[in-house]
Amino acid sequence: MKQLKIIVEKHSDGYVAYPLGIQGAVVGQGNTYEEALADVKSAIRCYIEIFGSQMLEEDSPVIEVFVAEAEVAI
Repeated sequence: MKQLKIIVEKHSDGYVAYPLGIQGAVVGQGNTYEEALADVKSAIRCYIEIFGSQMLEEDSPVIEVFVAEAEVAI
């Protein structure tokens, strides 16, 4: 077992989830928070099956995650 940090975003049409500290793109989605989390966990298991557990960083450099808003001139 490995503990991973997962970001779950709520959108108008559902939820999107993705892990931090994994090389490459691994994403899950669902109509609910729980569905998105279950989907991304399944995607992580599949990713490890295909690419091997060495693709998981030994010690993720991510300690905490913050959400911030910032204005950007466009």
